Amino acid sequence: MGSVPRHLAAAVLSPSPASMRRIALAGVVANAAIVMTGAGVRLSESGLGCPDWPRCTATSIVAGGATGDPLIHRWVEFGNRLVTVAIFVVAVLVFTAACRYRPDGTGRRRRDVIWLASAQPAGIVAQAVLGGIVVLTKLDPVWVSIHFLFSMGLVAAAVALFVRCGEGRGPTRLLVPREVRFGAFGAVAVLGLMLAAGTVVTGTGPLAGAGDIPRFHLPLGGVTQFHADIGWLLGGLVIALVVGLRLVGAPRRAVRLSWLLAALIGAQGAIGYAQYFSGLPAGLVWVHVANSVLVWITGILLLFALRDRGTAGLPGQAREAGAGTAGAAAGSPAAVVTPGEALPEDAPLR
Repeated sequence: MGSVPRHLAAAVLSPSPASMRRIALAGVVANAAIVMTGAGVRLSESGLGCPDWPRCTATSIVAGGATGDPLIHRWVEFGNRLVTVAIFVVAVLVFTAACRYRPDGTGRRRRDVIWLASAQPAGIVAQAVLGGIVVLTKLDPVWVSIHFLFSMGLVAAAVALFVRCGEGRGPTRLLVPREVRFGAFGAVAVLGLMLAAGTVVTGTGPLAGAGDIPRFHLPLGGVTQFHADIGWLLGGLVIALVVGLRLVGAPRRAVRLSWLLAALIGAQGAIGYAQYFSGLPAGLVWVHVANSVLVWITGILLLFALRDRGTAGLPGQAREAGAGTAGAAAGSPAAVVTPGEALPEDAPLR
């Protein structure tokens, strides 16, 4: 039993590229989990189960009080706060490992990795403050929307950390033409717009909370149709992206991710229409939110799959990366691999 803590301590205090990626993956899972548990709190009408902050009630820091349905809501909300504490512990471990991460044998820290890792504990603290504002404003839909979108930003940062800690310091090499990459960025931007529109739909409809919870004063049918229209636009962009990646001979990983993104968006649309025509059952809406997190993660991974920066831990990479960076600063453009052309063995070092 004692070997498990020792292995964990070694992974955090002396992380290899492989163990650092596993730790970063834990950060991705943790940040995605808090979005899903937060959605469960709202959809179960438990957002004010703990009506005070930072205490649960005016007289207790933990859930308590009378029995019955309000007590269930109180424990749901308090349980979500406990999950936040656990995820903060994961974030601290991620940040500690990033500070100790020296993959190229030079003893130099990876500042890019440290900055991305620092977003996790700092972001969770900020999320706790935002959560307090949400409670104290009695679930004002503007603040609830900000709370959700900030969480998705933290998920994006966690995914970026997961990718970057496995990459080298070399200059960026585009693996597809710039036009295709711009198209991918456009699709992810529309995806972000769709997420924002989704928060407006929820904040307008019956699942914003109990009957006396503030809502957006907007026509539910109108905002729902706007949300669906963005979804159709996104679907069209992603289909075009899948075709474009195939035509230019993009790397297999990028093509697979584009197909996965298209499939998840198709499933998201099917779930969306199913929940609308079935009267917005809370369980199905939760599945819709959970799938949106998977769509977002896949979209961010796809952006990174369209370029290459070498592999972390290659001998001498730090020295070559420094030379490459100096060349880029002098005006050298980022290299673009010819469609269908395999990367040469020294590609990360050029």
